[in-house]
Amino acid sequence: MAHAIVIGGGIGGLTAAAALHAHGWTVTLHERAASLEPVGSGLAIGPNALRALDTIGAGDPVRALNAFQGEGGVRRADGRWLSRTSIQTAADRYGDPLVVTLRAALVDLLAARLPDGALHLNSTATLASPGDATAPATVTTSTDTGTGTVTGEETADLVVAADGIHSPTRAALFPGRSPIRYTGLTAWRAVTRAPAGSFTPAEAWGRGTVFGINPLTGDRAYLYATAPAPEGARAPGGDERAELLRLFGDWYDPVPALLKTVDPDAVLRNDVYHMPRPLPAFHRGRAALLGDAAHPMTPNLGQGACQAVEDAVVLAHHATRAATGGMPAALAAYTAARRRRTTEVMRRSHRICRMTALTGAVPVAARDAAVRLAGLLGPTALVRQADMIFQWRPPADPA
Repeated sequence: MAHAIVIGGGIGGLTAAAALHAHGWTVTLHERAASLEPVGSGLAIGPNALRALDTIGAGDPVRALNAFQGEGGVRRADGRWLSRTSIQTAADRYGDPLVVTLRAALVDLLAARLPDGALHLNSTATLASPGDATAPATVTTSTDTGTGTVTGEETADLVVAADGIHSPTRAALFPGRSPIRYTGLTAWRAVTRAPAGSFTPAEAWGRGTVFGINPLTGDRAYLYATAPAPEGARAPGGDERAELLRLFGDWYDPVPALLKTVDPDAVLRNDVYHMPRPLPAFHRGRAALLGDAAHPMTPNLGQGACQAVEDAVVLAHHATRAATGGMPAALAAYTAARRRRTTEVMRRSHRICRMTALTGAVPVAARDAAVRLAGLLGPTALVRQADMIFQWRPPADPA
């Protein structure tokens, strides 16, 4: 039986492990943290990712988490609409809704699809050799047992690196200067209590700033924001909620009121990076990159996790079709299937990022006018822009 080692227990790594297990692989997943997703945040799951999750039986459970109903769209900081559409319009066009849920809820669903003993927490795995057509891949491991550290070495038919935007595996496979760049923006995420009907889902654009509100089940709201900041900067005294109130406290209702309900200790802040040039490949030997390790993208299309989920099921599909000695060729097919698509999604997301980062009065006015004009073209005009992303379907597996 073929064996895979997965590095990283985020959405992409968990999906890859679950998909490979569903295809009959034995799987070991190493996650360096002590738990999966210890702090809550929201996550948008598009129709494309739902179809990918269907291949491992997780699509319908995720659809059941949906609380995104009614209308949504893009607003100005003062609340005036630039463009709006019905959520049902999108669902009718693509056959599935846009689901916004707690990231931890999806993590739990994916982790439940792993076999007993597959998940290793407090465990760091480092690629030592990617292997080749005749030799397996090798990783070194370091596991904190609570009473000491145990080190070791493991071999596998396939190593899946889902180790994030600052991926050590990417650096090992493609040595040299890091291909990621700071966008000049930082992002905040938070979840708070908000009664159903107390707000309309929307993303509002200011001068270089963005604030979004999406509903979650259980009368909760997922809040997110971006603003210019020096790389690595943090709020004075570490109070990120106070920083959000400083930046967005005079925006349209209910933005200030929602921010005041947020637990100051539950605000996540991360700088936003992008990859100006795509990697030459997503694999080398028997090692494959996926998600942010392969194609880090800005959050503007809500596709970071969705593309990682797509990667995972496509990788499992191609890897399973390979004979043991043919794994490098199978991973070349994975690169061919994923590189062009993810590069386009990555570039589209960055273009929107640049639009939201505009600060000059004239450029902002021109941007807002363009978005407003698109909205005037009809209720499906905004939705149609997502056809390339949302109409994707996973590959058909062999009988």
